[in-house]
Amino acid sequence: MDDMLLRLSQKAESDISGVFQKIDRVSTENTSRVLAAFRRARVSDTFFAGTTGYGYDDRGRDALDGVFASVFGCEDALVRIGFVNGTHAIACALFACLRPGQRLLSCVGAPYDTLEGVIGSKGPPPHGSLAFYGIGYAEVAALSDGSPDISAIEAAASAKDIGAVLIQRSRGYSQRPALSVSGIAEICRAVRAVNPGAAIIVDNCYGEFVEEREPVCEGLADICAGSLIKNPGGGLAPTGGYVAGRRELVERASHRLNVPGIGRECGPTLGQSRLLYQGLFMAPHTVAQALKTAVFCARLMELLGFEASPKWDEKRYDIIQSIRFGSPEAVAAFCRGIQSGAPVDSFVTPEPWRMPGYDCDVIMAAGAFIQGASIELSCDAPMREPYTAYMQGGLTFESGKEGVLLAASEILESSRPQGGAQE
Repeated sequence: MDDMLLRLSQKAESDISGVFQKIDRVSTENTSRVLAAFRRARVSDTFFAGTTGYGYDDRGRDALDGVFASVFGCEDALVRIGFVNGTHAIACALFACLRPGQRLLSCVGAPYDTLEGVIGSKGPPPHGSLAFYGIGYAEVAALSDGSPDISAIEAAASAKDIGAVLIQRSRGYSQRPALSVSGIAEICRAVRAVNPGAAIIVDNCYGEFVEEREPVCEGLADICAGSLIKNPGGGLAPTGGYVAGRRELVERASHRLNVPGIGRECGPTLGQSRLLYQGLFMAPHTVAQALKTAVFCARLMELLGFEASPKWDEKRYDIIQSIRFGSPEAVAAFCRGIQSGAPVDSFVTPEPWRMPGYDCDVIMAAGAFIQGASIELSCDAPMREPYTAYMQGGLTFESGKEGVLLAASEILESSRPQGGAQE
């Protein structure tokens, strides 16, 4: 590390110490909530024995559903390794809430890129999409500052054919801020005032355990969904996802995951239950480590002259840190540095490619113990203007900090022929 970067790193750590104390307080509160749920469920090591085949009478699997529901403060949950990613879990929630002839309303602009195929909102409807089954789509753009346009949401949601509204908690590949649980509650109140029969669905990816409550707590939203290889898996869950919320909707989602008439009764755990339980137990602490990594990254990048969102001292509602670099070369350099700091595949050079579900080339740095696990330190960026990188994760702050420093060093090295970065 050169002297300038060392000085900036020391200043960043000094600046952010107070923010770290706030993160630790949230982690402590969430850990207590998780432990209370484990105790209520009388979790035993007998729950960790896996099932095969049909997976009937899997005590550990069924008890974990109850633990998640308790942690999330809702009626029911469905936690399964059969969900292949967060998009899959969200799709099951969408199909649980909508019927042919209805429309889905997205409340803060277009959803994350990988949901476009599920919705079928662009071009000919893909086979099996919502549009394929005659379910329409509408969206309300966020305001210029990125906040929800409540009056426009009320007007759009009042249409009689709106069967469900979708709230994406995290920013995705946009510059709007992530939504707080209180912000989601405001949207819920607005929707219920004009359309009490519409189901409210939250894409909860990247937001779990960042605050002291979840968006389905005490019936704020009707159902939420996410991935176990993000926040709630604690870096240990090898795959899977969850839906949580109203019992009727969770049950419907189970029939979409499996087949009608079988639903949640089948689904072997194949010896993975211990990792799902242990990952949930670790999740509040692991999320705190990822948040600390993001705060350090924001402060260091700001000191290097780049625009970070959220800023280092802003309140956070997800684990994602975006940095606007303004050029494809800087984005690639940052991703190379993140990759070089990974414990797995550190020798690999990330290159942009056309990933399934995206409309442009995407570059991704992800040297993870679990493939695609974005609770581990990773970074991805669509190769389009304004050339913004989205970093997330970090199982430990110490390893996350090293990855960020290597990324900063890579940027400085790549910029030296053009005169170097400004301190």
